[in-house]
Amino acid sequence: MAASLKGRSFLTLFEYTPAEIEHLLDLAAKLKAMKKAGEKHHYCKDKNIALIFEKTSTRTRCAFEVAAADLGMHSTYLDPKASQIGKKESIRDTARVLGSMYDGIEYRGFEQEIVEELAAYAGVPVWNGLTNEFHPTQVLADLLTIREHFGSLKDRHLVFLGDARYNMANSLMVGCAKMGMHFTACAPEAYFPNEELVERCQNIAKRTGAILEFKTNPMEAVKNADVLYTDVWVSMGEPDEVWEERIRELSPYRVTMDVMRGAADNAIFLHCLPAFHNLDTGIGKEIYKKFGIKEMEVTDEVFKKYEASIFDEAENRMHTIKAVMAATLKDDWGI
Repeated sequence: MAASLKGRSFLTLFEYTPAEIEHLLDLAAKLKAMKKAGEKHHYCKDKNIALIFEKTSTRTRCAFEVAAADLGMHSTYLDPKASQIGKKESIRDTARVLGSMYDGIEYRGFEQEIVEELAAYAGVPVWNGLTNEFHPTQVLADLLTIREHFGSLKDRHLVFLGDARYNMANSLMVGCAKMGMHFTACAPEAYFPNEELVERCQNIAKRTGAILEFKTNPMEAVKNADVLYTDVWVSMGEPDEVWEERIRELSPYRVTMDVMRGAADNAIFLHCLPAFHNLDTGIGKEIYKKFGIKEMEVTDEVFKKYEASIFDEAENRMHTIKAVMAATLKDDWGI
């Protein structure tokens, strides 16, 4: 059993030991089982949390709000227009004000420095719902999904294909390093993770037995892999020339059935969503109109074949977020 996590913020997985991460996964699995069984678990009854969303999200908002309600808490949602953080009021002052009113604060937005400054001055736990650099709540859900499917995490091989420079690949690399897994980033060399971050993860890997690799050939990278993972290539709002460049340079890293067949026979596919795999969205139609492609980072065939694991992963956002909030807001209550 890990020591009590009460009062801790959840900013990246760097700050958590492998044992503490395993404890959060165990707690999430227990809370998931309780929810499935219809058992009440209002372990944080009457607490209040603030949800700051400078970037909107379907899954993250719903996961935090439902998890809070299940734990007996009240949540206040602050959308990009409702919060004055960093605009009319400094991050430091916002942290102090919200910390005096709420028991915990979630932040989803831009630079990692923002969530770190919130945590430094709030006086209550702060949880990272996504920054440009890291997305730890998503990776916790990914790890739970992998553990549910394979029974354990140690030595499992996860390959991330696509743009490996940003929050998802960064956080997956940290998570795999912590849990003694085999992580491969497969991308053009210009799209590899930051060297300083890689070095930091390599130092962790020396202690945990993890393997970190960086390859440019997809079929070589996925050989015998247990999990193939990808994310969108372009963020909304980026100019057309960025879309054109990413599509040109990352199309060889699209997850197709041929790529999946190159992995282990029982491999699964994961995606943090949303995924551009067909023309059923406005963005999908816009991409097709401008660039003539019907699928981006993953084919529709792959998405449909592996949708069970993808949507298990999406649901697990709620269970792992619930575990993080319960563990950091309340003394360990025996789970």
